[in-house]
Amino acid sequence: MSAPSVTACPSCGTRNRVPAAAAGTPKCAKCRAALPWVVAASDDDFDAVVNARVPVLVDLWAPWCGPCRTISPLLEKVARERAGSLKLVKVNVDNSPRTASRFNARSIPTMLMMKSGREVSRLVGAVPKAQLDSWVAGNTR
Repeated sequence: MSAPSVTACPSCGTRNRVPAAAAGTPKCAKCRAALPWVVAASDDDFDAVVNARVPVLVDLWAPWCGPCRTISPLLEKVARERAGSLKLVKVNVDNSPRTASRFNARSIPTMLMMKSGREVSRLVGAVPKAQLDSWVAGNTR
């Protein structure tokens, strides 16, 4: 299983460990505010990590991909803005080729919206923040 990430609480600044997989959604240990849920997954733990009560935005990316590096901060901003109601899972396709193949990711970045472990929508390529927001909003209702 992927190691927990450390996230600063947007409300009080306390640093919190955020697990890759959990039954609920992460909350700040100090002030109980919802935390952004941004984690990494691999071929070995993908199914466990995307199993969440909230919609999961999967980012299939690679470190050498310019458009991936362009959209990554936007995805993380969306995750911060939707803390408590969205989980962002980042999958490096170079390190996790089975996951990329499973979802037939022929171009990167490829973003998948998943609910209950199933893909419900897909967006390919780096897009402007407004388009990303619209796509996420339309798939998280």
